[in-house]
Amino acid sequence: MSVSNPTLITFVIYIAAMVLIGLMAYRSTNNLSDYILGGRSLGSVVTALSAGASDMSGWLLMGLPGAIYMSGLSESWIAIGLIVGAYLNWLFVAGRLRVQTEHNGDALTLPDYFSSRFEDKSGVLRIISAVVILVFFTIYCASGIVAGARLFESTFGMSYETALWAGAAATIAYTFVGGFLAVSWTDTVQATLMIFALILTPIIVLLATGGVDTTFLAIEAKDPTSFDMLKNTTFIGVISLMGWGLGYFGQPHILARFMAADSVKSIANARRISMTWMILCLGGTVAVGFFGIAYFSAHPDVAGPVIDNPERVFIELAKLLFNPWIAGVLLSAILAAVMSTLSCQLLVCSSALTEDFYKTFLRKSASQLELVWVGRAMVLLVALIAIALAANPNNRVLGLVSYAWAGFGAAFGPVVLISVIWKNMTRNGALAGILVGAITVIVWKHFELLGLYEIIPGFIFASLAIYFVSKMGSPTAGMLQRFEAAEKDFRLNQ
Repeated sequence: MSVSNPTLITFVIYIAAMVLIGLMAYRSTNNLSDYILGGRSLGSVVTALSAGASDMSGWLLMGLPGAIYMSGLSESWIAIGLIVGAYLNWLFVAGRLRVQTEHNGDALTLPDYFSSRFEDKSGVLRIISAVVILVFFTIYCASGIVAGARLFESTFGMSYETALWAGAAATIAYTFVGGFLAVSWTDTVQATLMIFALILTPIIVLLATGGVDTTFLAIEAKDPTSFDMLKNTTFIGVISLMGWGLGYFGQPHILARFMAADSVKSIANARRISMTWMILCLGGTVAVGFFGIAYFSAHPDVAGPVIDNPERVFIELAKLLFNPWIAGVLLSAILAAVMSTLSCQLLVCSSALTEDFYKTFLRKSASQLELVWVGRAMVLLVALIAIALAANPNNRVLGLVSYAWAGFGAAFGPVVLISVIWKNMTRNGALAGILVGAITVIVWKHFELLGLYEIIPGFIFASLAIYFVSKMGSPTAGMLQRFEAAEKDFRLNQ
């Protein structure tokens, strides 16, 4: 327990700090707009870092380093795809979505935006998009809770059941109390912690293995193919990994950060900060897994846990190479990655239930205070369902995370992207895009056609559906007027 005591104290201090931030945010939360979008008050630094932290879950410090450790640099195509996708999302969507949501009824959620942008009086667009969010994000939340539980289980020797509640409780607490501001402020702290861990750890591993030349020679001696970017892969395999980047255009928890920026003028600076953070984090992640090959081949006596589970490579390196107090801070970075993503997903589910169902269909006259408390109740409800799904760690639902990313990317990505750059898109085009994207992902995944990641055909077919169905009709004068006013606003202020 010599490692566990300082680590436990570090974890407790870290979690207490996150809950304290939640209480501070509580004092700034006066209405539903504050709870769901922070009153559109985020500056460029918070916008940038919270967008990054909400995107990168425990996968960043566990899944990817483990894959690199096992297979070498051929697994890094996914990182390249994510960097390209995130950059294009910042460039084409971020600023435009910020002004379009403001010009279209000051929309607080994606379903709200779709409904206003396309003048959907029937409510069909709102309902279908809110249902897609709830189904996929509840699966996502369950995976985040399992990742947190695994961390507590392996670090402190807890039972899985105890670790499940310990890992989820803190995130639920600050999201429940402080809403969007708490989530965004804590994300900023968590993003800082993650980049600190991912820059420091590979440097210390390099020093421990004798420097760059010695490390590379050790990796080559272990397996020369570790340097081969095309090892055990095909053209379709590379395209599938790069295709993950398409998912960014449709992820509600990332798009919400753009909608919450204080102005379009903040977006360009936020893009630079966010992309720098992301490139450094992903580079550090790849380096941890890659240099870990050299470290554990030189120290086979301590390689057991990593051989059993390669996803533990970052955890074991932190424990072995650092003072227990520093190791505690580095391991807190994994918790930060898990908590930052989980909190955003809980809040997006809560906002879909509150804004798109409760306020729209049940209580149109609800007061702002009532809506904030309904939002908090929905955070609890979604969290409890996700914990129930996560109770069985082997539940197949957790294998659906890449499926959920593809689902959002194909169902919402083309609709969001095209809606902010093409004025002639229609309501039926949007509806066709969501349905075709979602159905393509489900069918493609089921039949595993061509071995191609389902987001790619889903995105292509949804985009074609939007174009051809929109061409069959025409937008109303009001839709064109609002689009052009928003585009003018964007060009004047970027």
